[in-house]
Amino acid sequence: MTLERVGLVVHGGRAKARAAARTVREWCAEHAVACADIDVWQEGARHSAREEMDAAGDPDLVVTLGGDGTFLRGARLAAENDAPVLGVDLGRVGFLTEVPASAVRPALDAVREGRITVESRMTLTMRASCRLEVPAQMEALMRYGRGPMLPPPRVRVECETGGDWGVALNVTALNDIVLEKLARDRQVSVAVYLAGRLLACYSADALLVATPTGSTAYSFAAGGPVVSPRAEALVFTPVAPHMVFNRSVVAAPDEPVALRVLERSGQAAVSIDGQLRGVLGPGDWIGVYAAPRRLKAVRLGPMDFYGRLRERMNLTDAPAALADGRAAPLWPVTSPPPHDLAHLALPSAPGDTPPA
Repeated sequence: MTLERVGLVVHGGRAKARAAARTVREWCAEHAVACADIDVWQEGARHSAREEMDAAGDPDLVVTLGGDGTFLRGARLAAENDAPVLGVDLGRVGFLTEVPASAVRPALDAVREGRITVESRMTLTMRASCRLEVPAQMEALMRYGRGPMLPPPRVRVECETGGDWGVALNVTALNDIVLEKLARDRQVSVAVYLAGRLLACYSADALLVATPTGSTAYSFAAGGPVVSPRAEALVFTPVAPHMVFNRSVVAAPDEPVALRVLERSGQAAVSIDGQLRGVLGPGDWIGVYAAPRRLKAVRLGPMDFYGRLRERMNLTDAPAALADGRAAPLWPVTSPPPHDLAHLALPSAPGDTPPA
């Protein structure tokens, strides 16, 4: 790919992330590639993705240096420019990040020389009965030392708005959109609609809609299913619901999920990829949709999602599988698949290099 400008999103609280950022800047200087920091909190305020990308000169690659939270910050920006994002793993979980800090230079070389694959990830967008805003008195309470909050989402002016369809908000969520209670002693009461039809009314701590990518985040912690990031689906998961039916529902990408705050409910907070973006009252609603905009994630080789799941979650069966020696693959990966399996994306043999 043509690489003329790199945007850096750095976890400033980690020394290793700052050191890796210096390496990226040095590489850019050596290859006459412009480099700019984006999503900088030190200015005392957060900005919209469009404002941040404009200030950085519209980078054609976003590099994140940190954990999955830093990657989500970069994804918000990269999606605005339809730019690919490369995640450098300096976190503790690492479902989203791609390369270790020690491999930053070879990774940038691979990007510049086109020796990469670009993985397309589903994202979410939304409409609402009103514009989202965070009350001024809440901002100080909700910071928890994480720096300034993002501004309210802008309206997508190119989209039709109206009473039935509400306000089209300029939102791109890679992980999830969450509606959660504000009062500790009171659950939020919400009617949930799938594909335009009422599913159920819930009294719960929170209700969330996740992408397959986000299925290993908050949804997983709440008991939701693990979904391959290559799948296309909306995952609805209630959090601590006060009812017998507490299961997730996996909907098709053309089956939007709507959440309406019921009349006797307290206020509810709306979070997008972990960032508080607004507060709703009784009668307000949000509709969550599969977005036409996709995230472009840079991969240096085939992603072993299930191997990463086993490692990151410390699955206890993994050591048992190796008790009698090295585990053999279920199918041979060193020879071409038989004709009836040729359409499947079977894993590559260990050590294989991906096609350029």
